Amino acid sequence: MTVIDPSWQMWATFALIAGAIVLYAIERFPLEQTSLALLTSLLLLFHFAPLEIGGNGAGTNLDARALLAGFADPALIAVLALMVVGQGLIRTGALDESIRWFSRRFQRAPVLALALTLVIIATLSAFINNTPIVVIFIPVMAAIAERLNRGPSRLMMPLSFAAILGGMVTLIGSSTNLLVAGAATSMGQQPLGFFDFAVPGSLLAAVGLTYVIWILPRLLPERASMASEMAGEGKQFIAQIDVRPGSPLVGQSAVAGMTPHLQGITVRLIQRGEEGHLPPFEDVILAPGDTVVVAATRKLLTEALERTPELVETGERVSDDTGRPADNMLAEVMVTPASRVIGRSLRLVGFHYHTGCVILGVQRRSRMMRGRMEDIRLEAGDVLLVLGPRERVTELRFSREVLLIEWSTHELPSRRRAKAALAIFAGVVAIAATGIVPIALAALMGAVGMIGVGCLNIRQAARAVDRQVAMLVAAALAMGTALQATGGAAYLAQHLINTFAELGPAILLSALFALVAVMTNVLSNAATAVLFTPIAINTALALGVEPTAFIHAVIFAANCSFATPMGYQTNLLVMGPGHYRFIDYFRGGLPLIVLIWLAFSLFAPWYYGF
Repeated sequence: MTVIDPSWQMWATFALIAGAIVLYAIERFPLEQTSLALLTSLLLLFHFAPLEIGGNGAGTNLDARALLAGFADPALIAVLALMVVGQGLIRTGALDESIRWFSRRFQRAPVLALALTLVIIATLSAFINNTPIVVIFIPVMAAIAERLNRGPSRLMMPLSFAAILGGMVTLIGSSTNLLVAGAATSMGQQPLGFFDFAVPGSLLAAVGLTYVIWILPRLLPERASMASEMAGEGKQFIAQIDVRPGSPLVGQSAVAGMTPHLQGITVRLIQRGEEGHLPPFEDVILAPGDTVVVAATRKLLTEALERTPELVETGERVSDDTGRPADNMLAEVMVTPASRVIGRSLRLVGFHYHTGCVILGVQRRSRMMRGRMEDIRLEAGDVLLVLGPRERVTELRFSREVLLIEWSTHELPSRRRAKAALAIFAGVVAIAATGIVPIALAALMGAVGMIGVGCLNIRQAARAVDRQVAMLVAAALAMGTALQATGGAAYLAQHLINTFAELGPAILLSALFALVAVMTNVLSNAATAVLFTPIAINTALALGVEPTAFIHAVIFAANCSFATPMGYQTNLLVMGPGHYRFIDYFRGGLPLIVLIWLAFSLFAPWYYGF
């Protein structure tokens, strides 16, 4: 084989890509800023130094249309639309019951349950497109992490990696496998069967899952969201719950200060008429008309409200601009030093009358208060936990009496559309899995459906779209386009082949695997598969060996998209929920790539008979 002559545009492209990867890793600048700078640099390069795609005078120039095509790439559209679909599930609380079921299992045997869940994810990914599977399990893993008192960063990346590993087992496990199979068939090779590479694929998946379950979580940082870090998870609010007829609290009794329906919440006082009952509440059975004063963190109060919204009477909900009922929002406000409510009890403040919001709890840093919440006299600096329609909560920004703590706002799930959200999501998964329409179209249909039936509005859908993901994908596809057009990828492949060809097929196969595994984290996995399949087949034929092993090597290596967030779309899906940085993927994914490469390099010569 001869090595193609490198052009200066090729070396310039290499330099730009290397610089971008360094900036991504050190995170000196925001990821979207680096992506935008890379796109601009590539556009300038090929505007002033035009390069023809196709050659022989019959091609077209590498222009802005080609370099910016990533913004319209179906993979990007699918990822962004699935983010909207996932937000619809979260906004309606559609998966809460499943999450609680998983959480109970995790509390009993957390390590075993986590391992079982990841194995299930990998198994499903072998037969169903892994993108919707990851979307299903993102909220589940987030809730599990919360139950285990871990940051979501410990579980989200294992979720993505398990799905990618499962996709290595069967022909339909990932789109990468199908692309390689199609490229091989077009070159005259026998069509790949459904389980043709299941044996080596299962071995690599098992080796990878062992790492993902036992080692990867230890390498990832314990990183929570900014809101949870600032919220002070441990601070206690005094809250009051009025037991009304039909309330789930009717007939319950407190045991050791706890009631079964108020999990984790400490009951401090039960007021029945003029009589107040203090712990341990012996023989006190809750009845309509009772008032229960509790102490709990905001997190526990929020969970109780999400499980049972009827615990608190919020009054009539206002309507938004579309005429639909508005969703309730939880927030914290602080009593300002010059507020006119200082010294007044909550009973006399008339907070609901003036603001349309209900005070759920009061937190005072100096001491824990005992007594009915409505009798507490407010002081400057008191933090009030309030609940109300979103429009009324945001109006508190202009209040002179209280200061809205912006990062504390949290919209409660709107369960009215939970069944509709589940039906839409199930439809997206079914359509994508059966291949009736492309996954990008199925995801777009799901996003439109979520908005159309009211699971979330346009504002919430827009907020679900991550601009970092959009810019990363567009920049990655532009890098791949430039590398292919300048011959950079082919130059690296042919140079490697010329170097290792004399060492035998086993060494060359291992070297090819390593190169493809590196390139799939820089290019898109689809571009890598299409680019290297002909190179792998021609290499095998030049050596006089059966091309099957080389085709399988491209499949497995192109799926090793673990070291960068843009390597595979499931990595992008978990980047936001896991609060990951670019370097986190390199730290967690590079050892996995090396491990799979070593496993394949040792197993392939025996399995393929080299």
